Amino acid sequence: MVAPDATLLKFLEGRPFCPVGDEWEVAAHAWLDLRSDPGAAYDRTVRLDAAGLAPQVTWGTSPQHASGIDAPIPPPEDTSDPVAAQRALDYMALRPGMSLAGLPIDAVFIGSCTNARLSDLRFAAEVLRGHQVAAGVTALCTPGSTAVRRAAEAEGIDKIFIEAGFQWRESGCGLCFYAGGDRFAPSTRSRDGGRIGHRRMHQ
Repeated sequence: MVAPDATLLKFLEGRPFCPVGDEWEVAAHAWLDLRSDPGAAYDRTVRLDAAGLAPQVTWGTSPQHASGIDAPIPPPEDTSDPVAAQRALDYMALRPGMSLAGLPIDAVFIGSCTNARLSDLRFAAEVLRGHQVAAGVTALCTPGSTAVRRAAEAEGIDKIFIEAGFQWRESGCGLCFYAGGDRFAPSTRSRDGGRIGHRRMHQ
């Protein structure tokens, strides 16, 4: 859990279903109290320096199957669950030692709950502006909610995606949960922006 702060309150205030007026003040005060006590002791503290962290890509079927884009795929015995890692490699038709950089893909999916906020779609649109989806690659975008979809369309973000060669879909879970009718062909290798990795579609 991440303690609420002024940035979060600014984001929430005035949004649908949030308290208003005096009820907002009471709720905001209560939410700001949701933090650790001063001097609280922890069983373990982990500090990570992300400055030197390469972009991470999954080579398997779980977020734990991740490596830096500049690293080779590790052998299963070097992972926390060698059996699951081997199953994942078999499913993905990959081998230890292969490079993730340059691995050909057939499809791209942006959306669902992980990277389909309005701010995410704005950022993706700036990357896509003036570019085209590569020939032979299918690209889909499913905004995170109907409200996000409408807001993005009001800003013209949908047009940037469509002009780049994306399919602009209805909001929903999409390929993360296989809901909403989004499908790729069997054995398609996809770059899933929501899960930061690759997946291979089987029937």
